[in-house]
Amino acid sequence: MTENSKSKGFGILRIVFGFVWFIDVYFKWSPDFISNFVGYLETGAQNQSPIIAGWINFWINVVNVDPHFFAIVVAVAETAIALSLISGVLSRYAMYGGIAMAFVIWSTAEGFGGPYAAGSTDIGVAIIYILVFVALLLGESWETYNAGHLLHK
Repeated sequence: MTENSKSKGFGILRIVFGFVWFIDVYFKWSPDFISNFVGYLETGAQNQSPIIAGWINFWINVVNVDPHFFAIVVAVAETAIALSLISGVLSRYAMYGGIAMAFVIWSTAEGFGGPYAAGSTDIGVAIIYILVFVALLLGESWETYNAGHLLHK
């Protein structure tokens, strides 16, 4: 595989992942998500070890200041990440934001993929998102199929 075809492959992966992320954005803008935002965090805290439950409860207390505001912030941030991945505009920065966003989701609503006990079969989805973002960064996926280059011309 030539360097150019690898670069194109990572560019295509970035765009496809942007559309996957955009599907998630659709759900984030639903009234159900916005009105039940704290509930998702509370679900992540159930049956967790005291340390993980404490971490999630910390975030529940922060979000409870204004749950509607925090739900909108999450929806706006995920929308910006998806649009950036699809267009390539500022996508390198969006990937860092995506890593941070996916980590927050994984460590709160997904409870680090736990609780881990006999019969556990999953470590959560968001950790995989983090790995895809890292791959996109390592593959310099912002170099190809980037609408930002069109804006500079």
